[in-house]
Amino acid sequence: MLASIGGHFTMGPERAALAVKLVNPKLVIPMHFGTFPVLSGTPRALEQALKAEHSKARVKAMAIGETIKL
Repeated sequence: MLASIGGHFTMGPERAALAVKLVNPKLVIPMHFGTFPVLSGTPRALEQALKAEHSKARVKAMAIGETIKL
């Protein structure tokens, strides 16, 4: 699952964790965060929010230019 976590214009980590809970994916790739100061959500905050929701989804924060096979 791709999840926007930046906040302000998109879901923040807490709301993204609720979306993850509804979809119940094995893997969550955070997006739309950290490009400028108003987007304050972080992959770490998503991990913490998922833990609070008792989600077993794994968070994979990708580096710029990184690819993965699904």
